[in-house]
Amino acid sequence: MTTKEYKQFKDIKKENLRDNMSNIELVLNMLAEASTTEISRGFSPQGFKESKDVAKRGGSVAGDARKSLEKEVGRKVITRNNARNPKLLDDEI
Repeated sequence: MTTKEYKQFKDIKKENLRDNMSNIELVLNMLAEASTTEISRGFSPQGFKESKDVAKRGGSVAGDARKSLEKEVGRKVITRNNARNPKLLDDEI
């Protein structure tokens, strides 16, 4: 999902997206960022187009990890829960 789509999914507007993520969502986001950084170091992208490609590849690493985890636990790990919900973000998904 794009940031805009993710905010719509979580029904937040101006709030910080990270403040409204569960631990799993944060870890997957960090995996995408770290993967993108490592791919970028090895690929040395030149310009926006190449940088965008590297970012998509890094996001795919996290996407694959999410799908694998969902298969293992038998449910979605991305949740609509946000900081306004009465439950904590790490309660049942």
